[in-house]
Amino acid sequence: MPEPLRASLTRHPVSEKRVRRRPLPTALVVVVVAGMALSAWHPHDPTTWLLETVWVLVGLPLVVLSRRRFPLTNLLCCLLAAHALVLAVGGHYTYAQVPLGDWVRDGLGLDRNPYDRFGHLMQGFAPAVLVRELLSRTSPLRGSRWLAPLTVCACLAFSAVFEMFEWAAAMIGGHAADDFLATQGDVWDTQWDMFCALIGATVSVLLLSRVHDRQLDALAAAEQR
Repeated sequence: MPEPLRASLTRHPVSEKRVRRRPLPTALVVVVVAGMALSAWHPHDPTTWLLETVWVLVGLPLVVLSRRRFPLTNLLCCLLAAHALVLAVGGHYTYAQVPLGDWVRDGLGLDRNPYDRFGHLMQGFAPAVLVRELLSRTSPLRGSRWLAPLTVCACLAFSAVFEMFEWAAAMIGGHAADDFLATQGDVWDTQWDMFCALIGATVSVLLLSRVHDRQLDALAAAEQR
C-alpha cells in the first residue's frame, strides 16, 4: 500500500459508527412507515389489512433492531421496501380491488384484476434476494452451484406455506376470508400464485445475482474495517 494512503487511513479510520450509518436504509424505513400509515387509514376491511400486512408489521421492526448486528445490503433493503409497499396497497384495497389493477384489466381486456398475480411475483422476487443473502452470509453456500436452486426452492416453499395460511384463514373465516383469498372465481388460483412466486424467484436470481454479490463483497469489506 502506498505510504500516503496508509497514512490517510491511519489518521481517518473508518469507524463502526460510520459504517452502520447508511442514509438509504433509513430513508426506506421512513417510506415504508409512511406507506403503512396510509394503508391503515380506512382500509376496505381491517381484518384483511392485518392479514396482508402482518409480514411488514413483524419484519420491519426485526430489520431495524438487527441493523447493527446484521446490516443488509442496499439491494435487499430496496426490494424489501418495494415488497412492503405492494403488501400495503393490497392490504388497503384487497388484491382483487386495487384501482391500478382495474385499470390494467380494463386496458388489456383481462378477465380479472392482475394485482394479485403481481403481488405473488413480488413474493418470489424480493424474498429470493433475502434468502440468497442469508445463505451467503451464514452458510458455506457462497459461490456454490447449489445456492441458486436452493434459493428458488426456499421461495417456492414459502409460497406454499402462505397458500396453506390462506387455506386456514378460509376454513376459519368462511366467506369472510374471500377478500383475503382474492381468488376472483379462479379454481386454479392457488397453483397460479405459487407459479408466479416461482417465476419471480427465478427471474430475481438470474438478474440480480451479480449485483448482489458485489454488494455482499462491499458490505463484508466495510464490516472488516
